[in-house]
Amino acid sequence: MSQRDMSYAAVMARKNDIMKSSMGMDYEKYISSPVAFDYEAMMRDTGYTMDEIFRIQQETKVGNTPLYELRNLTEAVRQISPPGKGATILVKDEAANASGSFKARRASISAYEAAHKGYAGMVAATSGNYGAAVASQAAQRKLKCIIVQEVYDSRGIGQPEIVEKGRACEAYGAEVLKLTVGPELFYMLLRTLEETGFFNASLYTPFGIRGVESLGVEIAEQTRARYHRDPDAVIITHAGGGNLTGTARGLLHAGSRSTRIVACSVNLQGLHMASDHDFNRKSFTTGHTGFGVPFATWPDRVDVPRNAARSLRYMDEYQLVTQGEVFYITELLTKIEGLERGPAGNISLTAAVALARQMEREQVVVVQETEYTGAGKHQNSQLSFARENGIEIRRGDPLDDIPGKTIIIPEKLEQVQGKSQDIDRLRLEYLQNAGKQLAPSLWSESDISFLALDIKKTPDWIRENFLSLPQNNEHLERTNG
Repeated sequence: MSQRDMSYAAVMARKNDIMKSSMGMDYEKYISSPVAFDYEAMMRDTGYTMDEIFRIQQETKVGNTPLYELRNLTEAVRQISPPGKGATILVKDEAANASGSFKARRASISAYEAAHKGYAGMVAATSGNYGAAVASQAAQRKLKCIIVQEVYDSRGIGQPEIVEKGRACEAYGAEVLKLTVGPELFYMLLRTLEETGFFNASLYTPFGIRGVESLGVEIAEQTRARYHRDPDAVIITHAGGGNLTGTARGLLHAGSRSTRIVACSVNLQGLHMASDHDFNRKSFTTGHTGFGVPFATWPDRVDVPRNAARSLRYMDEYQLVTQGEVFYITELLTKIEGLERGPAGNISLTAAVALARQMEREQVVVVQETEYTGAGKHQNSQLSFARENGIEIRRGDPLDDIPGKTIIIPEKLEQVQGKSQDIDRLRLEYLQNAGKQLAPSLWSESDISFLALDIKKTPDWIRENFLSLPQNNEHLERTNG
């Protein structure tokens, strides 16, 4: 019997077969072209109703988390807002989930599915919070767990938040494969799946996204019960897109169709996430533009044939904040609200402060997550590590922040302003990436209809703003002729 070729090229060539066997799911039945597929059919075929999702999550200490009104923070915001402005700020305390973050929702359905289908264990590639969630859920379902994690730069130095997340994974009983930053992450994931026969608990499967839908439903129901209205805006930390996609789908399921879906990322423009040099020059390992922008502009750059996390399909706005602004709000939350939570979970809270100043007092803005904090995840550890890596940390105007060189912490709340990302530019980048998969001149009407849904625009918008460009208008000439 010949030994299987485990070279990089050979393993990558087998990726579709590995993915199919590791989830028991055939993506080919949904795909109609290089750019289009039946997204809603794929989501429906998970087979779970919302009631079943709630039941599954209740079995493993997930969901029904508190929704707190941040009275002191809201009052502080109103003091610096124009007359009549300053929306009530609420926060969904997802740190109350088993494993300490909303990722427990994402892992819960995958763990149930893996146990139901008879897999002996689960594998996930992640920087950390999701790994801890997978390990926690696997332990409760009596499954083995392996986490593949990028931890170190080429010097063997790990960012303290990532090291802390790896510790959490091990505490829940997982084996953690700790890698240096680089392209081998996906290769090691495929090898591990093939060698173990375990379930692929990817962040981007329909099961993971369906698990987050319960968060959106709870936000809608809890806000209505207390304030007799839907949330006017829900602010969602955006990285790979699953958080936003699942929450938005849950809000829609609950009938909150007028709620503004606002994405928020830390602005790390200029830092490359796969760069060994830049790896430890950032203080946020998730929730930043290094993931948020690439995943918004082409979701299918992931470890499954089609990504169920499609943020532009649901996003109304995209806010950017600086690292210093988030550290300031993290400290403020602790000091005036008595909630010590991890900085990464406070990204969306930072945007909420800026947006609440522009909203009416009777309106309600919901921050849809918090995350646990610990030794490596605490802002003091993050800032100390930044100093060790040559980052200048000082008080001042966060508008002067230069990612990878400075972290400028505001001197007063008025300086927490964030800024708006041009979402239409992201939509056009998405279409350009789709054009790399299939030339725009070859897009069918069904392709255009799918792409329009995927960027929350109409087919006519695509024709007018993208296909009408000289390099793309051959399609219009062909279809109109």
